[in-house]
Amino acid sequence: MPQLDVSTFAPQLVWLAITFVVLYLLMAKLGLPRVSAILDARRKRQDDDLARASELKAEAEAALAAYQKTIADARAEAQATIRAEQQRQLAQALGEQTKAAEREIAAAKERAFAEIRNVAIDVARSVTEKLTGSAAEESKLIPAVDRAMAERAG
Repeated sequence: MPQLDVSTFAPQLVWLAITFVVLYLLMAKLGLPRVSAILDARRKRQDDDLARASELKAEAEAALAAYQKTIADARAEAQATIRAEQQRQLAQALGEQTKAAEREIAAAKERAFAEIRNVAIDVARSVTEKLTGSAAEESKLIPAVDRAMAERAG
């Protein structure tokens, strides 16, 4: 094998050095700058992607905050609407109860006036009998009691 012949070591070492220098210069001037450019481009793209991801994350967080605020506002508005509707229904129910109570009071007042009228007629009859000694005519007592009650009511 010629590579192992000691007499050819010197030229082989020279050619090895020349080949090494040429390959080194080719790699240093052509190969490594291209690889370095590719690595720099990849690093820049990664940095840009990370920056863009950070921006998108911030936008997503802002959108989430806006969404949560909108939901909270909508809930508050819905609760206010429900409260207003409940208050309206309560006011309506109270109004109906008040009207019913007023009708009951008016009916009770009418019954009371009717009872008072009957009691007044009986009292007038009794008083007339005691004062005059004879029974008074009911046809005269009723209009007199009605007039007296009308004067008091009016």
